Amino acid sequence: MSPTLSALVAFSVWTGLLVFGLANLRIFIARSQGKELNTFRPDGTDLEGLGNRWTRAHLNCLEFLPIFGVVALSAVASGNAAVTDGLAWLVFYLRLGQSVAHMASTSMPFVLIRAMLFVGQLLIVLNWARQLLMS
Repeated sequence: MSPTLSALVAFSVWTGLLVFGLANLRIFIARSQGKELNTFRPDGTDLEGLGNRWTRAHLNCLEFLPIFGVVALSAVASGNAAVTDGLAWLVFYLRLGQSVAHMASTSMPFVLIRAMLFVGQLLIVLNWARQLLMS
């Protein structure tokens, strides 16, 4: 499997792990606080602290996965994986770092770290898209 496809699968697995962890956190909260499972808000605003941050980290992955996925798959499908292979894992590692920073804190330093990690991902993927469109 190409580095591009491997990184895309890793991104998907990471997003799935966030869902799994969040589901377990909600089950724990439901059992310990007597909250009905069907009353949790999808955006996590009814959760405090880690639960809210975890939800936002998961939703951030869901927001960026299609962008990364479409560009990555377009590169591979068009025979231009050389455009994406070199930095594909970096995009995944930047995403992983962004998620961890998101779950760790909402303090200003962590918000700035998250923003820098996101901008790095976005610049790489937009540059790939530009290269693919020009090829």
